[in-house]
Amino acid sequence: MVRVRGARMTDLTFTDVPRGEYDVMRLQLEMAGLPTDDLDGPDRLFFRLSDGHGPVGYIGLEGNGPDRLLRSLVVMRRHRGHGHGRELVRRLGRVCDGAVKRLHLLTTGAAPFFRSLGFVDAERGTAPQAIAYTSQFTSLCPSSAIYLVKDIA
Repeated sequence: MVRVRGARMTDLTFTDVPRGEYDVMRLQLEMAGLPTDDLDGPDRLFFRLSDGHGPVGYIGLEGNGPDRLLRSLVVMRRHRGHGHGRELVRRLGRVCDGAVKRLHLLTTGAAPFFRSLGFVDAERGTAPQAIAYTSQFTSLCPSSAIYLVKDIA
């Protein structure tokens, strides 16, 4: 087995996902078992972390206002285990630039990862309307998904 070494974090770029790359992102999300039915909806921003060879992973932000939904975090299989998921979340936090006060998310399998980044468990019924009315909350994620929140202000 050949192990692919990860790029240094300083050698990575973080940019908007071009519309022409949505199919690649969609495929990666589907392979990870993440919802893709609402990628083209309003108020969604998607970002790509890349090295010199192409995409390393993707992450999304949904909504407007102080509460936003972190969504669609996926790292390409060959890049997993090198801290790229953490780097995606870190760089997304920098993009928020004070306009966002709290990040919210639902997860069925990555709660320990997000807790290690400072997200805390919350009751789903306490989500602000802007979050509770997203398709992730209303239909795409199962009721068993864990709801996590992080203050970033």
